[in-house]
Amino acid sequence: HSTERSCLLRELHRFESIAIAQEKLEVAPPSPGQLRHVFFHSALPFVGFGFLDNAIMIAAGTQIELSIGVVLGISTMAGNNTFFSSLFLPPAAALGNLVSDLAGLGLAGYVEALASRLGLSIPDLTPKQADMWQTRLSAHLGKAIGVTIGCILGMFPLLFFGEEEEKLEEK
Repeated sequence: HSTERSCLLRELHRFESIAIAQEKLEVAPPSPGQLRHVFFHSALPFVGFGFLDNAIMIAAGTQIELSIGVVLGISTMAGNNTFFSSLFLPPAAALGNLVSDLAGLGLAGYVEALASRLGLSIPDLTPKQADMWQTRLSAHLGKAIGVTIGCILGMFPLLFFGEEEEKLEEK
């Protein structure tokens, strides 16, 4: 309706005038509390991403390695000293990484939705503050530390593979 359009236009003009006024103001850098908020807001989804990425990659890579080993008659305990193990272990890891990346594409929205459900709100920053080097550094550090923690936690499938290899060796 035309009334809705005119209301929207008024609000856009009001928002534009506020933005122009803020551009002329000198903005203080974000406080340490705001930077911590940015850090945790950036880190939390990357903990989930790193966890899923590493766990899926390890599980998929191991299963691919075991299936290639079974097809070619290669023992998984042969280590890296045989021609066949050095030939097929890198493709197994690469295919495990491919499976993990594809799963990550599908699961990214769920990880972000879960992170927002945990109640971590978006940091209250002005556009100028959000673009300052301190804020960008805090966000990048949060992502890096978050994905590191997630990848370490995502190594948990390694706890279970020793038993599987022993069972295969017995067979």
